[in-house]
Amino acid sequence: MDSEISEAFQKELTCFVCLNFLLDPVTIGCGHSFCRSCICLFWEQAFVFASCPVCRQRSEQTNFKTNFLLKTLVSTVRKANLRQFLKCEEHLCGAHKQTKTIFCEADKSLLCLVCSQGQEHKTHRHCPAEEAAEESWEKLANQIRSLWEKIQETERNRKKHGRGTDPWMFYVYRHGDMIRRTYQMAPPLLPEEDYYVESVIKEGENIYDQLISRQEEIIGKKRELREIHKELVQMCFKLDVELLQELEDKLKWSESAQLHVPQPLLPELPARPMSGLMDWLNLFRVNFSFSNEVSSQHIRLFDDARRLTYEHDNPHAPSDGGTAKHFASWGDQSFTSGKQYWEMHVDSSWDWAVGVCKDSWIRKDAGILDESNRDNFLLVCVKQDDHYQLWTTAPTTPLYIERPLERVGVFLDCDNGSVSFVDAAKHSLLWRYDDGRCTFPVRPFICTGHRPTTPEPFAIHDLMRECMES
Repeated sequence: MDSEISEAFQKELTCFVCLNFLLDPVTIGCGHSFCRSCICLFWEQAFVFASCPVCRQRSEQTNFKTNFLLKTLVSTVRKANLRQFLKCEEHLCGAHKQTKTIFCEADKSLLCLVCSQGQEHKTHRHCPAEEAAEESWEKLANQIRSLWEKIQETERNRKKHGRGTDPWMFYVYRHGDMIRRTYQMAPPLLPEEDYYVESVIKEGENIYDQLISRQEEIIGKKRELREIHKELVQMCFKLDVELLQELEDKLKWSESAQLHVPQPLLPELPARPMSGLMDWLNLFRVNFSFSNEVSSQHIRLFDDARRLTYEHDNPHAPSDGGTAKHFASWGDQSFTSGKQYWEMHVDSSWDWAVGVCKDSWIRKDAGILDESNRDNFLLVCVKQDDHYQLWTTAPTTPLYIERPLERVGVFLDCDNGSVSFVDAAKHSLLWRYDDGRCTFPVRPFICTGHRPTTPEPFAIHDLMRECMES
């Protein structure tokens, strides 16, 4: 009867997927428990949706927590099984006929007490065999978990990098076309059109080659990590004695592979100065004042932009840490005809948006990057993770170009129905809307965001003074 109870008890501690003792056990919503690595692999290979391998109940659980009660029970049973295994006559010490209860870390062997005190092993480091085995199982579980997380990170990098590779050259050629159209507006002032555009295209092609090379590195690394993960999972079927002898080399292999994981490149065209650009734009320079208005309705202004990136990578990823204060202000003058140019200071803000908008949008309770919104033409900068991303609105489009650090110039061409943005400090074009895209009247707009850790408080009147002084 005792053996039947023992067998039934051990069955409850068995993973239904690998049919081995639970390793790093997790319990899903339906109540069934599995090895963490087993359920992760099973759900990754699911064609439609994640479900329990036993009862087929659907599950949307993604954040697994170790079931420590099951983990403790499994450890207790494994220790008992190891003691019973070592007491078998064929596993006794051949020289002293004693049970091998001591593990020698130097040569990865099991020893009896007499052998451990002999001349060959007395200077080596020893520990009880049961403790050594449980420590090895714990190391194996942690390494499998760490490796799986690295595989998922690599897959996210591959997808993110793939999205950057596909539209890159389209963006480069489009940027070259914007430069040509800018040259054509004032050919006497902007020489060297062909050379400038060709240099931009060549730079874009070089970056494209780097993107392809990095994509291949990421795919190769993912393949390597998968192979190591498969090897580690196979270690789960080893006997305790075999695990003690073989695990160390596998762990070193895995740890070494995880040290050098290629990260996705963030493609970005450098800000190349356009000779004569600022001289020409300053011919249309205008001065105006801003309405001292702070709008709380745009509080989700920059989170909308950050979410555009995160929602494709991981639906459960946070949009950004911390809460931002956003200050919005509109020019007190509307423009309906002619050409106007002005500059805005953006160097003191993490998040900002500059451009023009229509009065109809000011009255809307809508996010700045709402796809249904066609009443604003803005250049938007948001901080995402450890880098900054530029966007334009109407439609929402990412820009792969160096972020301006001081002043952003806005050129409004009412005659052609277009808006352009320039890096005023580096005399380079950032973006130009197609002719006829913008309708009038429109008025200048700026919105800037600061984190609570900003050393000095920001005020709209400071922004207006900087704008007027420039």
